[in-house]
Amino acid sequence: MILIADSGSTKTEWKVIGNTKLRESIFSQGINPFFLAQEGIFELLCKELGQLNSESIETIFYYGTGCNSEIRNNTVLVALKKFFRADRIFIGSDLLGAARSLCQDKPGIACIMGTGSNSCYYNGAEIVANVSPLGYILGDEGGAAVLGRKLVAGVLKKQVPPHVIEKFFEAYKLSTAEILENVYMKPFPNRFLGQFSRFLSEYIDVPELQAIVTSSFDEFIIRNVLQYPESKNLPVNFTGSIATHFRVFLEDTLKRHNLLPGVFSMTPMENLIKYHLHNKNNE
Repeated sequence: MILIADSGSTKTEWKVIGNTKLRESIFSQGINPFFLAQEGIFELLCKELGQLNSESIETIFYYGTGCNSEIRNNTVLVALKKFFRADRIFIGSDLLGAARSLCQDKPGIACIMGTGSNSCYYNGAEIVANVSPLGYILGDEGGAAVLGRKLVAGVLKKQVPPHVIEKFFEAYKLSTAEILENVYMKPFPNRFLGQFSRFLSEYIDVPELQAIVTSSFDEFIIRNVLQYPESKNLPVNFTGSIATHFRVFLEDTLKRHNLLPGVFSMTPMENLIKYHLHNKNNE
């Protein structure tokens, strides 16, 4: 049995492939070795993957956020080895998973736009260039956490219409003090801020809210995608909830910069399965 995992900041999708049989996905919390040590990851696996027959898994392909160095990859690897009895475990970044999913064996620009954002130039076999995403404080342009941060700042500084402010507090029932506590004192502020992207989607016809989305997408293209010279000649592909929910605005932004929109997918999983089934004899 093969297990493929795609882990973002908010959730992880686990999919077991057995011969030609595809099972339903299992979901757990997101796993990020920046914030979770080996023991924390192992405890999460025990708590949330109890229904998975770990002894039947022979090979694991794990693609995760934060898996971009030997130290952090090893943090995840040790936890997985402790929980599973797989003969082989491959650890790669969530960006490599996105690139393999979106581009398969062809060159292209691969982008993630979910809670955070990231991008790369993929030559059909490996990631050749990557502009560092820098996280939701310094980067992650266009990601849900940044969109949420801009929305909350607009609400608290009264930079959006009064009726929008009223609707916001009706929807979330949070005081200003509670918002600041969640952002500055509690764990996972990126997840907290990311939830507000749904509000943007619901009220996207409000010009001030639409401007938050379109300006963030513009920043993503300028500060990330255009740094790859290949972007002028290759399709720019996206995976992630923000990319699919706001696809119309994202495609408009690409076209304004004379870039070619490529594949859009909600998650990488479906096409990751295709990639690994197609390449199983080469791995």
